[in-house]
Amino acid sequence: MRKTAKKRTLLEIYYKLYSFYGAQHWWPGESPFEVAVGAILTQNTNWSNVEKAIGNLKAAGVLAARALHRVPTAELALLIRPSGYFNIKAARLKAFLAFISTAYNGSMKKMGKVETASLRHELLNVHGIGPETADSILLYALDKPVFVIDAYTKRVMSRHGIIDYKASYDEYQQLFHDVLDEDAKLFNEYHALLVMAGKDYCKPKPRCANCPLSQVKFIRKTG
Repeated sequence: MRKTAKKRTLLEIYYKLYSFYGAQHWWPGESPFEVAVGAILTQNTNWSNVEKAIGNLKAAGVLAARALHRVPTAELALLIRPSGYFNIKAARLKAFLAFISTAYNGSMKKMGKVETASLRHELLNVHGIGPETADSILLYALDKPVFVIDAYTKRVMSRHGIIDYKASYDEYQQLFHDVLDEDAKLFNEYHALLVMAGKDYCKPKPRCANCPLSQVKFIRKTG
């Protein structure tokens, strides 16, 4: 599929989903730091569990970089217990807190001033932060134009014949970066809409009936 055709198709998917679902207002959070914490806690769990964990951090008065950095790991694990895998996530949060405290004096604002590619490289070197989490922090916490790729994105794109399901994370991301304008607002909304479509229709066993994308004229592929 040529670039112009891909762009037309990607935009068709976006506008159909936006028309169907409306604006998603992602990512829920009262501050960039809260969004970054949420991005780490949401690994392998649903958002309702993350909300409970963040609620515990707020109730304890420690949802700030310096305050959370001082909390012992065992205590932090108990606070975030609702998010699941709490010991693993406590260690990952501690690694992120050490990073932001050492490199940016605990300031998301200072971190956000760094050039996107350089900052992404730094985040990927933090223990427990992979591409999806790093890109979620960049896009949703720092408003940088980086497209987040997840299982929902892969299912929707591959089943509509745009890219092979087995393509790498980088190949999926490059598709959006090459074809669409680098617009953080567009990337934010697009990814959120793909998540909705993936949850409601493009499940592991697809529910194509009544899907807002059922009329998109693509060759469907399995994945």
